[in-house]
Amino acid sequence: MALVEFRDVSKIYHMGEVDVCAARGMTFDIEEGEFVVIVGPSGAGKTTLLNMLGGMDGVTSGTISLGGRQISDFSERELTMYRRYDIGFVFQFYNLVANLTALENVELASQICKNPLNAADMLRRVGLAQRMDNFPGQLSGGEQQRVAIARALAKNPQLLLCDEPTGALDYQTGKAVLKLLQDMSRDMGKTVVVVTHNSAFCSIADRVIRVREGSISSVRRNKRPASADTIDW
Repeated sequence: MALVEFRDVSKIYHMGEVDVCAARGMTFDIEEGEFVVIVGPSGAGKTTLLNMLGGMDGVTSGTISLGGRQISDFSERELTMYRRYDIGFVFQFYNLVANLTALENVELASQICKNPLNAADMLRRVGLAQRMDNFPGQLSGGEQQRVAIARALAKNPQLLLCDEPTGALDYQTGKAVLKLLQDMSRDMGKTVVVVTHNSAFCSIADRVIRVREGSISSVRRNKRPASADTIDW
């Protein structure tokens, strides 16, 4: 059984008298420990897919399962617990608490979890051993994104969801963050899903899911994924 199973998932938003179909008949699997890239142009439905998988948005039809649990049938309370315990989120903008240190930002997330990982250990893993006592305003963009990744990992989630995690970063810093995410999948066995419009990221993924006009246009596996530090865009 795959860790993630999407089965004929559709999502329709009701905008006044207009219905907007953001996702139609999406079907795919994700295996445990995979580094997955979901790619497509702006407006293709990538973020809708991510929001449904992360329990932030419901489905109109179809089913979504994680680890054998059908999350598409969860109540609001169950979805809150699911987001708290099972999902780690990394966004384009870092969403750090400005008046907390890097360590305190990571500890904040670990305090709400059942089996958190050590916050200081996670910051060491992302290369910030010397920056734990710095506030976000004292860190570069890349360092802030590393704190956000450490915060998500400290929850010890089943699934790490990343929405355009390099979008606010320069080229070299973006590559370093991608390499870090790839290493987290390889070294820690985490299932990492990266949503992007950048097709150059596809070569580093174990599985590439292409989204177009609200549908899954293709799913393929890479037999030999490239290292993130070798790609150009």
